Amino acid sequence: MTPLLLIEDTPSLQMVYESVLRNAGHEVVTAGNAAEGLQKFQENSPHVVLLDMMLPDRPGLELMRDFLDMCPKTKIIVVTANGSINLAVEAMRMGAYEFLLKPFNEQRFLHAIENALQDAMRLRGDPAPAADTGPLREFVGSSSAMAEIYGRIRSVGRSMATVFVTGESGTGKEICAQAVHNASHRASGPFVPLNCGAIPGDLLESEVFGHLKGSFTGAIADKPGAAAVADGGTLFLDEICEMDLNLQTKLLRFLQTSTIQPVGAPKARKVNVRIICATNRDPMEEVRRGRFREDLYYRLHVVPIHMPPLRERGDDVIEIAEDALARFASEENRRFTGLSPEVKKLFLRLPWPGNIRQLLNVVRHAVVLNEGPVLTLDMLPIELHHEREKFAAPATSAAPDRPHVTLGGLVGKTLAEIEQLVIEETIAQHGGSVPKAARVLDVSPSTLYRKREGWNGNGRG
Repeated sequence: MTPLLLIEDTPSLQMVYESVLRNAGHEVVTAGNAAEGLQKFQENSPHVVLLDMMLPDRPGLELMRDFLDMCPKTKIIVVTANGSINLAVEAMRMGAYEFLLKPFNEQRFLHAIENALQDAMRLRGDPAPAADTGPLREFVGSSSAMAEIYGRIRSVGRSMATVFVTGESGTGKEICAQAVHNASHRASGPFVPLNCGAIPGDLLESEVFGHLKGSFTGAIADKPGAAAVADGGTLFLDEICEMDLNLQTKLLRFLQTSTIQPVGAPKARKVNVRIICATNRDPMEEVRRGRFREDLYYRLHVVPIHMPPLRERGDDVIEIAEDALARFASEENRRFTGLSPEVKKLFLRLPWPGNIRQLLNVVRHAVVLNEGPVLTLDMLPIELHHEREKFAAPATSAAPDRPHVTLGGLVGKTLAEIEQLVIEETIAQHGGSVPKAARVLDVSPSTLYRKREGWNGNGRG
């Protein structure tokens, strides 16, 4: 059996770590400084190294770089204190497998070692695989911007490191979190998403950590919190910057101790949970404004992943739209086969402020209200029609009772006249169906019926 290499300069900690590892059945070789560690590494070729970042004779980051240069497959678990977490973050970016923040519990320690050994054994003797940057099954899109995301997810998936996902609303942050979970050793365990911005502040602690029956008014039964439900898996905290400062303190304690104490419970208990969090805000700006704890930020912001907006993903917008069109057509029993060239051109030019969520909404809208077979410009929602005008030929004629609405044709009209033109045009584009037009305009059908009756009564219908 190839031994583990433990490099720790504090004799008492070296003894504790070595004892825990040997009691768990591992063979261990120890070193007290960088020079001795490098010698032991060359002599034993360990598959897993436990490396303290603060060594007396040389920075741990430099030593780790040497190890990875000599054997890129080595799984290096770095150890650091609270005050040096930035070193751990840098180590993860340089290729460390995992990091442990002192003080850590035995369960977390051994779990990290076991994960590293499993990966090392899987790769032992195999040729180094080519870097895989192709799309993950959770995503659609092959742009260079996303290839970097796919590589980062694959890299971090196997570790226990906390992942902090940022990006505009609708860019796929939860899908990213799910992909990290699926790429990890925890894939068979639960993935528990919790939107911190959608839960009232006074209920959020109970939602995260749970409560006991009778612990507060309305607690009519015991409730396991999301952290307990995620035991053995991943807890995804979406919109983390919405979390109350008092609860941030409890979350920090949870991250440091891996223990939870439900509201009303007499004592805490251990859980084994990986944390992934996300926000559409700038987390560092939230720290500067005093709305997010700095120590919690550095504890969570270990491996950052920034999801690019759709407007920066090039042809991905067409791939996503075509994939969505096929899925929605199947769900709605429609006969769509693809996008028209004009729609593709428009989609590539739109800024998509709502990102993927907006694009999916547009495609579903077209599928629900039309039969196909090709998605054309006139099937798009009314809010995109002004963009359509950039590509449509000028109208040569229009029926007097239903003039075609163009942007130029609205200039000089009153708001009431513009409203009538838009409503009548929308109804006409949907075969005279008031309910379908109401759905597009996001109003009730009764509102449209009432307006049309008023226009007819005034001789304008």
